[in-house]
Amino acid sequence: MGDLGLGFLAAGLGAGLGIFGAGFGIGKLAAAAMEGTARQPEAAGDIRTSMIISAALIEGVAFFGEVVCIILALK
Repeated sequence: MGDLGLGFLAAGLGAGLGIFGAGFGIGKLAAAAMEGTARQPEAAGDIRTSMIISAALIEGVAFFGEVVCIILALK
C-alpha cells in the first residue's frame, strides 16, 4: 500500500470517526434536552433553542472535519 492508499485510508477513517462523534454528541444533547423538558415543561422553548444552537455548532465542527479529510485525501 503506497502513500496514496494510506492517505485514502486515513481520510476514510477520519470521516467515519467524525460522523460517529457528531452523531453521538447530538444524541446525548437531544437526550439531555428531552430530560430537561420533562423536568421543567415551562422551559421547553429555551431548552429547544439552546439545543438547536448546540446541534448546529456540533454539525459545523463535523462538517469542518469532513472537509479536512477530503482535502487530505486529495493531496
